[in-house]
Amino acid sequence: TVRIWDYTQDACINVLSGHTAPVRGLVWNPEIPYLLISGSWDYTIRVWDTRDGTCLDTVYDHGADVYGLTCHPSRPFTMASCSRDSTVRLWSLTPLINPLQINILADRCWDEIIGNTDRAVESGAPPLLCGKVSRDIKQEVEKLTGNPRGKKLRWFSECFSPPGGSKNLWDLVAVIKGQDDSLLPQHYCKGIMHMKHLIRFRMSKAQELTTVKMSKYGGGIGAPSKEERLKEAAEIHLRLGQIQRYCELMVELGEWDKALSVAPGVSMKYWRKLMQRRADQLIQEENDDVIPYCIAIGDVKKLVSFFTSRGQLKEALLVAQAACEGNIQMSSFSTTSGPSNSGGNNTDDYNELLHKVSKELAEWYFQDGHAVLAACCHLAVENIELAMANLIRGNELELAISVGTVLGESAAQATHYALELLARKCMTITTWDLAADLLMMIPDNKLQLVKLCAFYPGCVAEINDLHEKCNLPDVEECMRLAETIQADGDIFETIKYYLLSTEPEKALPIGIQYVKEQLCGSDWTLDSVCPYLDLLSYIRTERLVLHKCSEFRNELLILCGYTGALLAIRRQYNSIVPALYEYTSQLLKRREVSVPLKIEQLSEELEAWRACTQLNKPTDELPCSPPSESQRTVYSVLAARIQEEPLKGMVGPDYVTGSNLPSHSDIHISCLTGLRIQGPVFFLEDGKSAISLNDALMWAKVNPFSPLGTGIRLNPF
Repeated sequence: TVRIWDYTQDACINVLSGHTAPVRGLVWNPEIPYLLISGSWDYTIRVWDTRDGTCLDTVYDHGADVYGLTCHPSRPFTMASCSRDSTVRLWSLTPLINPLQINILADRCWDEIIGNTDRAVESGAPPLLCGKVSRDIKQEVEKLTGNPRGKKLRWFSECFSPPGGSKNLWDLVAVIKGQDDSLLPQHYCKGIMHMKHLIRFRMSKAQELTTVKMSKYGGGIGAPSKEERLKEAAEIHLRLGQIQRYCELMVELGEWDKALSVAPGVSMKYWRKLMQRRADQLIQEENDDVIPYCIAIGDVKKLVSFFTSRGQLKEALLVAQAACEGNIQMSSFSTTSGPSNSGGNNTDDYNELLHKVSKELAEWYFQDGHAVLAACCHLAVENIELAMANLIRGNELELAISVGTVLGESAAQATHYALELLARKCMTITTWDLAADLLMMIPDNKLQLVKLCAFYPGCVAEINDLHEKCNLPDVEECMRLAETIQADGDIFETIKYYLLSTEPEKALPIGIQYVKEQLCGSDWTLDSVCPYLDLLSYIRTERLVLHKCSEFRNELLILCGYTGALLAIRRQYNSIVPALYEYTSQLLKRREVSVPLKIEQLSEELEAWRACTQLNKPTDELPCSPPSESQRTVYSVLAARIQEEPLKGMVGPDYVTGSNLPSHSDIHISCLTGLRIQGPVFFLEDGKSAISLNDALMWAKVNPFSPLGTGIRLNPF
């Protein structure tokens, strides 16, 4: 056990029970006074609310006794633990105080963010910051003049975020917003730098390291041959003025330096050609000596390709930026037809190359579970769209909103999407008002507020209060409006107002019938049916699971599952596409429904997708035979229905922080794939079935309902 004592009374005021072995580590959170973390020989870490003795979370990742716990001095919600399993692990405690983050994002008053210990430890009180870090932030914000919101968002974001690039990200945001370079911190040059600083800072570092001018002497790059006869022949050719023949013999002997030193005597064109041959040879040998050759002839693309193939993406980025700034130029030379610069420096090409390398480096970070560093790579070349997309796909929603708010209009679309997702996260019993506040930060927010109010599970009076806050009619008026609009034939508006009324289930037959009619046609697209299904999915859960709604519920789940599979194809969520098709097929098999979908059709579409998308894989992974003509036809119809993703940066799988971390005692098998889950796990509503958090996030973005087919909405955000 862990016991809480009031030393002024010399009395035990609470006993925390749950560990099954001796407790060896304890740490109070320095900002939330009631938050206590304990580590035990039972291999677990527990987080406690000491006000009522509730265990808020239990972590099973360590594979042996947990001995030590501590919190980061300037990032109080980042905790470290050590164990006899020989690992030190870092943890984020921010999910436990999520309402606080949203209060800051929604720009609520200080009293809802920072308080004293007496207020914070009151039973049932919302979390309040009470430590030194938050007080210092408040003092600094209050010193600022004008609009301090940007600084406030940055400082609190760094307080809540674990180490891993958030400072770097905010430095890049400041550069993009025009901050003077002299205000950049010293550590900026050690991270991912903005493209305009990359060369300058690296040159500065080089000058700093160069204390004495040094010259390199020594032999050539290649290992010289000892064949004397060839050497003698080469010397004769040289004396006869046959320089090109001499060079070719020297190359054959491996004496590249000698060949290259006299090659300009033939022509600069020949020298360049010889340099390219030497560079190609060194690239085949994966020899770093290729670098000066490529730079001398200005073959930036070859050098970038060399670095990229070796995974040296930061070096590739540096070379590309140097070329963009004109530091590496294509050598010009004369030919018989006069001066030529056909291979000259092409700034547009180099800029394209810079962005390509930056994108590859970002993707490497992203797939390694470092979404923040991936976003830094994109911000370094001012690709704000992809930077925001990486934060959202990494489920760094609070950080994305903070950064997007500071960046302004250029990040508006992604910021609004992140606000929608974070509002979904807040759709729980205690944080509905926070969800409303977030949605009100979106300019065109009426439909989002309708969905929020439609899903709210309170009594009529509470629902009407939320309607009033969201500037919507009360439930009785919504019922009258729905009946009036239905008579006018506006299906979408009819669904909307029925969902907001006292009888939301009346929206189901209207919306589902419309979608089924669309699917019976040949020219329907995802964009023509998804808005209706998405709106219907926000019907209150307790109404959807009513027995009288069984048929409509089953049809809604099937239709959402099918369109979810198509949306997953559109967004390239390849890991869950088969699971969504299987989910839809199983529902079709087991439930009595009347929808224009057949199991055979689903099977054909899945096989066509598999066959046609395999073509994008490397050669050694190609299927034995190409897709058949019928599969191509099926897939082309699918592609026409799916169309392009409007949020282009969102295409590609989600990878949250820690996706590639090893697991120890917390091994779980995914109920979607049957494979062992690596990285964070998400448990479904039965408390037993588990899927990876990455799959849960992707599933929820394309199909709001649980994979278990219960009609419960999935909320992994």
